[in-house]
Amino acid sequence: MTLDDSASDPVERIEGSESAGVLFLCDHATNAVPKACGTLGLLAPQLERHIAYDIGAARIARRLAHLFAAPAVLSRFSRLLIDPNRGADDPTLVMRIADGTIIPGNAHIGAEQIESRRRLYWQPYRLAISAAIEAMLRTGPPPAVISIHTFTPVWRGQPRPWEVGVLWDSDPRFAKPLIRALRENGLATGDNQPYDGALRGDTLHAQVTPRGLAGVLIEIRQDLVEKEAAACAFAGRLAAILRPVLALPELHKINKLASRAGPLG
Repeated sequence: MTLDDSASDPVERIEGSESAGVLFLCDHATNAVPKACGTLGLLAPQLERHIAYDIGAARIARRLAHLFAAPAVLSRFSRLLIDPNRGADDPTLVMRIADGTIIPGNAHIGAEQIESRRRLYWQPYRLAISAAIEAMLRTGPPPAVISIHTFTPVWRGQPRPWEVGVLWDSDPRFAKPLIRALRENGLATGDNQPYDGALRGDTLHAQVTPRGLAGVLIEIRQDLVEKEAAACAFAGRLAAILRPVLALPELHKINKLASRAGPLG
């Protein structure tokens, strides 16, 4: 899968109601690589692996946006090109090795090339999120922000018991009721598992928390959503769980205590 630099926007925007009260994001939506970078030296099967994108995540994000008639912002470039969910100064912004696989096109990348990728891909994605949030703030109630990711069922030989993970940092008002609702609906749910939600410079840290908005990152195990029908069905189940949580008034207020200094771009 490739991205034509001359014809394509590195950001997919789904138009929805700016008063929907929720914005969906998908940082790792695709395994697309711009033609100028070829395949980053990888074979096609390697680009189909989880190292290149979050399998099933884009389908879920698009389906949720449809079900809530809400806006969504998705990346149109592989995380191997540059990771839009990493801070601009994060050493893993451009991965040289991913899950034991050397990425030849990144192995000897220099600062100038990284900055070029940041300017052409990473920054437009972050700016699109900022623009979507600001438009929603002008039109309706402060939106809750949900970033959709997926994770592998096995990591370094160890099965992962969670079906869903809710990642969050300093503001619990969305995460806590959502975790409770997911568990009550029979889903094995990790609280900041399988990853820690406190990642400085990530999308939510940079775009959501400084604005005092409620936000969470939802991780879904890939074996549950790798097929299109399964992903759509899971999105429907997740939407039913999300609706009463998103109806909580506190999720649509600016929480100044949760705000932290940080870039909004």
